[in-house]
Amino acid sequence: MTVPAGFDELIHPPTRLGLVALLAAAQWAEFSFLKESLELTDSALSKQVSTLAEAGYAEVRKEGAGRRRRTLVMLTPLGRAAFDGHVAALRQLVDRASTPGLRQGAQQGDGSTVGA
Repeated sequence: MTVPAGFDELIHPPTRLGLVALLAAAQWAEFSFLKESLELTDSALSKQVSTLAEAGYAEVRKEGAGRRRRTLVMLTPLGRAAFDGHVAALRQLVDRASTPGLRQGAQQGDGSTVGA
């Protein structure tokens, strides 16, 4: 089976997909909100944000000073386009699985053929 256009290997891992989905719903998101929502450690989230930033998919902004310093993350236009394309590709894959003609000839887990 061919992978639909727009499928993005960078976004696809579950943690990163969840992160990008959260970012797609907001203009800017606080690091602490992302950390709590995704149930990640600081270092795990930082690594995911850095990966997205290096690809140009996210922008990071630090505000304030001292104890009041906060880190904000935003999905860039490139990141939003990549996310939208990835979601569309996932929908195509799901639609294929829902198409009766494609299910015929597929095997079930017990080795029998579906649709036979």
